[in-house]
Amino acid sequence: MAKLYFRYSAMNAGKSTMAMQVAHNYEEQNGIIQVWKPLIDTKGDSRIVSRIGIERKVDHLLSETSSPIEIIKKELEEKERIDAIIVDEAQFLNETQINELYYISKKMNIAVLCFGLRCDFLMKPFPGSARLLAIADSIEELKTLCECKKRKATQNLRLVDGIPTFEGNQVAIDGKQSVTYKSVCGECYINYYMNWLKNKTEEKAFVRERSKK
Repeated sequence: MAKLYFRYSAMNAGKSTMAMQVAHNYEEQNGIIQVWKPLIDTKGDSRIVSRIGIERKVDHLLSETSSPIEIIKKELEEKERIDAIIVDEAQFLNETQINELYYISKKMNIAVLCFGLRCDFLMKPFPGSARLLAIADSIEELKTLCECKKRKATQNLRLVDGIPTFEGNQVAIDGKQSVTYKSVCGECYINYYMNWLKNKTEEKAFVRERSKK
């Protein structure tokens, strides 16, 4: 029986690179695979793009209404078998899609390897990640170092025009509309947050005082 795998980390830990490496390894052994990513991840368009410069075209872009089971059934009409499905940015999938991936691994005997973030820039879980953490057969953390060089990075810091922010929608794609990210440890995350909160408090105090005049 095949398994559903979840490999998670903070940003910049090489998840996409590892996803492409796994795909390459399967193909080196004559494996037949599918590489997918969510449509909402517009970085690279129809390709997985790694920060170290390698990229790969995906077989399917999954919209919010895409059914993994139906996609695989259709693929199996043309292929003798499928050995593995590799999903990058799996945090953006919804709970139903994760449930279908679990079904595929168990009832269709196809290994499913998901790569993604555990939580967002506000330390809240993505729906896809939360479900993967609940039902995946194998869960592994991919590690990277915080900018402080002292601790493992565990959180994702969002920057807009280079300035840390703790406001906004859960999804904002890296590199779009001046949004970037960096991975930090818990202590550095709190330090950034406290500084942001201090500045916000000072702004509100200034506006309040000016309104009295």
